[in-house]
Amino acid sequence: MRRISVMIVDDSAVVRQVLAAALEKDAEIEILGTASDPLFALEKMQREWPDVIVLDVEMPRMDGITFLKKLMAEHPTPVVICSTLTLKGAETTMQALAAGAISIVTKPKIGLKQYLQDASEDLVQAVKAAARANVRRMVSAQNAPKLTADAILPPPAHAMAQTTDVVVAIGTSTGGTQALEIVLTRLPRVCPGMVIVQHMPEKFTEAFANRLNGLSQIEVREARNGDRVMPGLALIAPGGRHMLLKRSGAQYYVEVTEGPLVNRHRPSVDVLFRSVARCAGKNALGIIMTGMGDDGARGIKEMHDAGARTIGQDEATCVVYGMPKEAAKLCAVDQELPLGQLAGLICAYGERTSRA
Repeated sequence: MRRISVMIVDDSAVVRQVLAAALEKDAEIEILGTASDPLFALEKMQREWPDVIVLDVEMPRMDGITFLKKLMAEHPTPVVICSTLTLKGAETTMQALAAGAISIVTKPKIGLKQYLQDASEDLVQAVKAAARANVRRMVSAQNAPKLTADAILPPPAHAMAQTTDVVVAIGTSTGGTQALEIVLTRLPRVCPGMVIVQHMPEKFTEAFANRLNGLSQIEVREARNGDRVMPGLALIAPGGRHMLLKRSGAQYYVEVTEGPLVNRHRPSVDVLFRSVARCAGKNALGIIMTGMGDDGARGIKEMHDAGARTIGQDEATCVVYGMPKEAAKLCAVDQELPLGQLAGLICAYGERTSRA
C-alpha cells in the first residue's frame, strides 16, 4: 500500500526533527522532506509534491497563512497546522483554518521527548485524516457565492419569540471549521438556537467563535456553563470540555463540564447528541457534518430514535465523509443533504416548528 508522503515546514530544526520522528513511527506515513520556511519547501516540493503538509504559522521570509493561501489558489493540498497552544496565536491559527487548513495539532514548546510518547498519535491521526480530505471540494465551496438566507426563506414572522421550544444540535470535525462558516454566515438573525461541537483543541474555540461572530448575522460565542439556548444564538463547545444540553421548564441551557475523552474527543459530539436526545427529544434537529471517525453516530441515532429530525451532510460536499457515513450505516439520519442546503434547512425547521 502506498504510504502518505508528508512535508514538514517549521523554522525550528528541533521541532522538525521531533515531528518527523513522531510521524515515521507509523508504517503508513513517510517523510518526503522538511523545510525551515515556505520558500525552501516550495523548492523541494517542485521535485515531488507531498500528500500532506504539516505547517507552522509564524516563520521567516513567508508566513504560514500567506503560504497556505498560495497553495490553495495554485495547488490545493491538505495542510495540518502545527501550532503552539497559546491564546496569543489562536486568532492567527483561525485565519489559517479559514484559508483552507484541515485541522490543528499542538506543537510542543517543552518536553519534546515526552511529546513523542504522549501526543504523537494526535498528529498521526490528523495527517491520515488530511490525506483523505477532498481539498479541492473544500476550496470550491469556500469560493462559491454566499447568498443570505433571505434568498432561501424569508425570516420567520414571529421574530421576537421569548422562549426556546426547539434546539438545533450540530456535530463536526475535519473540514468543519470551513463548513460551519458556510452554514452560520447564511443564517438570518432570527433562527433556532444552536449547540455545536467542533473538534478543536482547548484555547482555539474562543477565537473560532469570535471569528464566526464577526462574519455572521447571528450571535456566535464559546459556550459558558449555564448559557441559555436562544433564537439567533449559536453556542460552540469549548475545546477540552464536554457540552451537554439541559432543560429547565420550557427553556434549554447548556452544561459545560470536565470529563474523560469520549471517542478520543473532548468535547465529544456523542455526548452532546445523547444529551439532546434525552432533554429535547422530538423538539430537536440533529445535523452531523464532515469529519473523520464515528463520533456522533451513536448519539444522532439516539436523537433519531427519540423522535428528532436528523440530517447528515452528503458525501459530495464533505471534506471527509466519515462521521456522516457512520451515522448512515446505523440508519440514524432521515436524509443526507449538501452543505449549501443546511442553512435553509435550519431556517425551515424553525419556521415549521413555530407554526405547530
